[in-house]
Amino acid sequence: MTNLRIFFVGGLTSYRALFGWLSPWILIPTFLFTPLFQILLFVFIGRTAGVSDDRFFLIGNAVVNAAIPCLFAMGNTIGGERNAGTLPLLIASPASRVPLFLGRALPVILNGFLVAVFALVVGSLLLRVDIPPATWGGIAIAIAACSVSCTGLGLLGAAIALRVRETAVLSNIVLGILIVFAGVNVPISAMPGWMQGVAGWLPMTHGIEATHDLAAGHRLGEVGGALLTELALGAFYALLGLTLLRWLEWESRAKATLDTA
Repeated sequence: MTNLRIFFVGGLTSYRALFGWLSPWILIPTFLFTPLFQILLFVFIGRTAGVSDDRFFLIGNAVVNAAIPCLFAMGNTIGGERNAGTLPLLIASPASRVPLFLGRALPVILNGFLVAVFALVVGSLLLRVDIPPATWGGIAIAIAACSVSCTGLGLLGAAIALRVRETAVLSNIVLGILIVFAGVNVPISAMPGWMQGVAGWLPMTHGIEATHDLAAGHRLGEVGGALLTELALGAFYALLGLTLLRWLEWESRAKATLDTA
């Protein structure tokens, strides 16, 4: 029961604490307006370049925006605690690290999901892109898989935050890598071989590909392999993040380096 309470109540409390130093109104330009402007920018660039149709750029840029809360909020799991002066208390806590940090990921996953769905729905209305109503259920599942996967990568960023003070800079770099490599604005098949190899190991790549297929009329079972791969990548990064977090925590205790980042 204690671990369940840490998972659900602790995760929600940690997410609400983000707005102890951020106004909730920042959600509007960051999570609602910015994705729409990004979609419009790349759609019009794509039209000029004649690379692909509007739906390609709409789906890629809408789904990748789930990464904004998944990366930045998870990075602030450590960075925010340091800024508030509560990081030593968190590290000294006897609570199990798995429910402690995975619980903080739960509201972040929901946040990322809602951001991507909003961007896709409003973007399709603004650009008059037809996405068949029958495909929206499968698309929602694909977006949820992307949110879970990218939150796993965000947990790895949270672990690195024990040694890097500016987590926002790190998250921006990772977000840029996803935009370039994950098939957001350039089809994976059009990339050089080495970029395709990198893309295969990144969250979002397989989920965005599955979303394109679903919007084109494919059934959910036909993209099941891509979605399972997406979730497996998320689990891999989450496990790597928890392992790195544990090791850096131990090193911080041994060398008294907790607040020297």
